[in-house]
Amino acid sequence: MFDYKLIRAFAMVVQEEGFEKASLKMHISQSAISQRVKLLEEQFGQILLLRTTPPVPTDSGKKVLKLYHQIKHIEDDFKRSLSPEAGDAFISIPIGVNADSLDTWFFDAIQPVLDREKIVLDLFVDDQDQTHRLLRDGKVLACISTRQTAIQGCRIEKIGNVSYGMYASPQFIEKWFPDGLNEKSLKSAPGICFNRKDMLNSQLFFQKFNKKISGTPMHYVPSSAMFIHLLKNGIAYGMVPDSQSADLVSRNRLVDLVPDEKVIVKLYWHCWNLNSRLLQLFTRELVKGFTRIETVK
Repeated sequence: MFDYKLIRAFAMVVQEEGFEKASLKMHISQSAISQRVKLLEEQFGQILLLRTTPPVPTDSGKKVLKLYHQIKHIEDDFKRSLSPEAGDAFISIPIGVNADSLDTWFFDAIQPVLDREKIVLDLFVDDQDQTHRLLRDGKVLACISTRQTAIQGCRIEKIGNVSYGMYASPQFIEKWFPDGLNEKSLKSAPGICFNRKDMLNSQLFFQKFNKKISGTPMHYVPSSAMFIHLLKNGIAYGMVPDSQSADLVSRNRLVDLVPDEKVIVKLYWHCWNLNSRLLQLFTRELVKGFTRIETVK
């Protein structure tokens, strides 16, 4: 039988990224937290946590972390079904989400369930090609991802497609692409990516030129708001969801550099296969909300 208080102490160290913060969260001493983690490791007979800054779970530790979140969510769901008074308490749902979804359709899609249910969100932001790693490592209950196959122990639902185009301001085009976007101009014109995991620029280059284009100067800006700011102000060119760029295009703030080429990103919802009313409800509202928003647009 697992000692749940030891597992919770371990999970808090990972979640709060340190023993001191975990002790504040649990209202016990730092030494008590450390002792509980050590006892848990002794029970499992292996190291679960690398004492780095911040602490990082080992592969075995990731499995324990996943177990903790599953148990906690089922426990919260059960308490709510058992007692009406428990419905007054908020339930936290950790979710992995990509920045573009977060800044465009995500909250509009789930607002109905947030209005009705006592839910608070713990969001982890990463590239849409990487968010499934958060789920696999036990950090989140669910994620929005481009992965088309389910992770073991999880279920998957298609959310929908998002169309991306390559955009720049009129002044940027006049300065850097006077003869249009071509291989030569791309070697000198500064582009922008969300981070080094962001492959949207490379995907569009390959679609247009039928080969990989390397050596392009690139800004890495992990902020969607600043990303758009740099595009509007003629600092760089970059990939933006068409739904996000539509208003800027209509006001001639941005121009589609390659209107005959789009990168279609297929989004999927992955979540643990738990018998959870809230998780099922959240899943249904998210998928339905995305469809509703895209239909209106």
